[in-house]
Amino acid sequence: MALPLYDSQPARRPPVVTYLLVAVNVVIFLFTPMASVVASYGQGDARDCAAVEFVLEHGAVPKELTTGEQQAPPERVGPCLVQPYDKVPWVTAFTSMFLHSDWLHLTGNVVMLFVMGAGVEDRLGRLRYLLAYLLFGLVAVYGFALASPDSTVPLIGASGAIAGVLGAYMVLNPRGRIVSFVAPLFVSRLPAWVMLGLWFVIQWWSLEDEDSNVAYVAHIYGFVAGVLFALLARRAGPTRKAVALAAE
Repeated sequence: MALPLYDSQPARRPPVVTYLLVAVNVVIFLFTPMASVVASYGQGDARDCAAVEFVLEHGAVPKELTTGEQQAPPERVGPCLVQPYDKVPWVTAFTSMFLHSDWLHLTGNVVMLFVMGAGVEDRLGRLRYLLAYLLFGLVAVYGFALASPDSTVPLIGASGAIAGVLGAYMVLNPRGRIVSFVAPLFVSRLPAWVMLGLWFVIQWWSLEDEDSNVAYVAHIYGFVAGVLFALLARRAGPTRKAVALAAE
């Protein structure tokens, strides 16, 4: 497992949006039953059942996204009785992007976002970067839903949106070097296109692991969306500059 520590590309201005996205993900997690912080969710089995119901209600269920209709909640999931709830499927495509199953899930995502997001934000600009992040997340969520249209297992996590940030970083900063900690004791310093290209290949190979609960399909859709968006943004850059110079 490789954990990015920092990149070699200095940002020209503080990555405010990246910091904000990291903070929002952390704060939202703290208020969910998965964080085991808020006492009102109870302890032990009560908290576990609260987490199950929370994910069902706010996670993105593929069958709900493809049909546009809420599916009847299950009466029971394992030992947990599920209380009735109402949800709007397309809204969960957004809410699911800011939910995480546990501290490890959250930490891995926000570290990747913190390290890679600054470089992408610096080159896209703050507003365009924020909109792109949400777009990557939506592409990842709906891509996952289209790949498994009848699934009723909810999807949560920011990894689809962050995969888009990785794809955009690879295009916008291909010569940048990413310093990563490779467990247990190895530190690598690879060009962005090598590290992120390998990351994408691993996601593709991992599709064969049917027993995994990781949404590799969502990662692939998000990454490809990030690559395409960055290619379009980079191509449009010289045109905007030429127009601005002609207007002077």
